Amino acid sequence: MATKYTTKLSQQRVLILGGTSGIGFCVAEAALEHGARVIIASSQRSKLDQTLARLNQSYPAQAAEQPILTHVCDLSDIPNLEANLESLLQAATDDGAVKLNHIVTTAGNAVNVPALADVTAEDIYRSMDVRLVAPSILAKYIPKYVEQSPQSSFTITGGMFSRRPHPGCTLLATVTSAIEGLARGLAHDVKPVRVNAVAPGAVLTGLHSGHSQEELNALVQRFRDGNLTGTVAQPEEVAESYIYAMKDSFLTGTVIDSSGGGLLA
Repeated sequence: MATKYTTKLSQQRVLILGGTSGIGFCVAEAALEHGARVIIASSQRSKLDQTLARLNQSYPAQAAEQPILTHVCDLSDIPNLEANLESLLQAATDDGAVKLNHIVTTAGNAVNVPALADVTAEDIYRSMDVRLVAPSILAKYIPKYVEQSPQSSFTITGGMFSRRPHPGCTLLATVTSAIEGLARGLAHDVKPVRVNAVAPGAVLTGLHSGHSQEELNALVQRFRDGNLTGTVAQPEEVAESYIYAMKDSFLTGTVIDSSGGGLLA
């Protein structure tokens, strides 16, 4: 049986920042299933160890053939961000000996989303450090550490608030709009490496773990009412968008919406 589509990521080196939970973890699973060599970065060693154990248990054959690598990298530590990223990239490329083929960033921290009347400069900075500043600085190193080819890619994560802001969500609309602009600008600046953004809609991830069950139920119902599928996405559904962004070598400067038709509802 021919396998020219299902083996596109075989032996490819894929770095995932934020790969210990939610969408990022599912991207790691999917990349392993496609035969990729996976490197996962997170700010916490304990989460990396737990993730490694889960993946080794779920994919023993793949892990035995190509051991999964992990590396601690705190993207919120802005004063040391460049040093942290270069340390990660050195580890992910065997000290520069083997170039990366794909980088995915799904990393995000819990963000305070105050009403406009209450927003502070600190809220704005905090909303951007991991989601916008970190991928911007990471992009500086793409020419050095990523294989220079249209088959290579850098995929970042935005959201649907950029094009459908809700009342009280100006801060999220601002950040996600900037992320889309970053993807389009980088598509020019780091070519031939391709750059795209994925804009998830309503997805249940660990970022919602702080809600009570009553709050979570209300949130889920609001999510369902706000799209055309009437569902809330699971992370593994949205992870498919990142795999597509890696595999389609003619895709760059594009925002992939995985929102259940949320922009049309």
